[in-house]
Amino acid sequence: MAEDVYERLARHLDEALVGAPMSPTLMEIVEILYPGEEAEVACSLSFFDAKAVAECEEMMPEKAGRLAGILDSMAHRGTVFTEQRPGRERVYRLLPSVVGYVEAPYLAGVETPDTRALAPLWKKYVMEEYGGEMARGVPLIRVIPISESLADGSEVLPFDAISEKLAGMSFMAVGHCPCRQITKMTGEGCGHELERCMHFGSMGRYFVEMGMARRIELDEALEILRSATEEGLVHVCDNIEGSIGTICNCCSCCCGFFRASRGLGLKTYSRSNYVARVDPDGCIACGLCEDRCPVGAVSVDDVAVVDPGVCIGCGVCTPTCGAEDAVRLVLREEVEPPPDVQAFVTARLKK
Repeated sequence: MAEDVYERLARHLDEALVGAPMSPTLMEIVEILYPGEEAEVACSLSFFDAKAVAECEEMMPEKAGRLAGILDSMAHRGTVFTEQRPGRERVYRLLPSVVGYVEAPYLAGVETPDTRALAPLWKKYVMEEYGGEMARGVPLIRVIPISESLADGSEVLPFDAISEKLAGMSFMAVGHCPCRQITKMTGEGCGHELERCMHFGSMGRYFVEMGMARRIELDEALEILRSATEEGLVHVCDNIEGSIGTICNCCSCCCGFFRASRGLGLKTYSRSNYVARVDPDGCIACGLCEDRCPVGAVSVDDVAVVDPGVCIGCGVCTPTCGAEDAVRLVLREEVEPPPDVQAFVTARLKK
């Protein structure tokens, strides 16, 4: 009986815009994330239509009187989103894989039996069926260029003006990087800071309410971006025009998107609309840009050379340039803006 429930749940989870393709590894994951009755409840919840407890009880009358407690448990586990707006009832909806039940157990930065058990499974699943889900239709994330890396006179595209977008956010939160924790728990990992994943708006409020993240203000958000730049981390955000719900600061050694792209040859993220350009007269061939490039786009002989087809336009190569301004970002000849919400949804819908 339980196996039937988990198979049904796995099929349901794959119906989200960011789904979860069926595999034996996924079955192991859902059995950890949705224990007991929570699996049955998840099968009845929508990813899009948030409902109050009373409405949920109409769908699951056999759980009346107990459902509120089950939903709250799922919300704290990171499988169900909940919010209560002023003057309204608290509502619940099912979370997708990203942003959702992949990240949530790790955001607080606390190692638990569940996070330890899930870590090798997530690492394996990303390199199996889930890697294709990341790239299906349209990439989920896009690279944001470091604004200080732009060459003098280069246009800052509206969808890349991150500082201005952050200034307009009503709620900001920061949590711990799930990817770096997963790789650390599986015997790899790196020395980069963990508290680097920022979430905004309703998702940020949810993560803070559930104790998974902490609220921050604009000055700290900008400081996180600045320090992440110093570390050589790549800024990425949602690949949707006008919408920023999350900013991650990624290292190519741990990030699931980078690992899947490198290991599976898939387009799991969209590059920025900029490319690094080297001034051969100013370059001193120090090699720092080559060392910092997260995708191996830079090679150094007499001078640094950038492969524009590989460069993702992150700007990580520029802050430590030994000649200061010998490498800068310039606008690509062909600008590809992120899709609007409707185009994103259409591209991600299951056929």
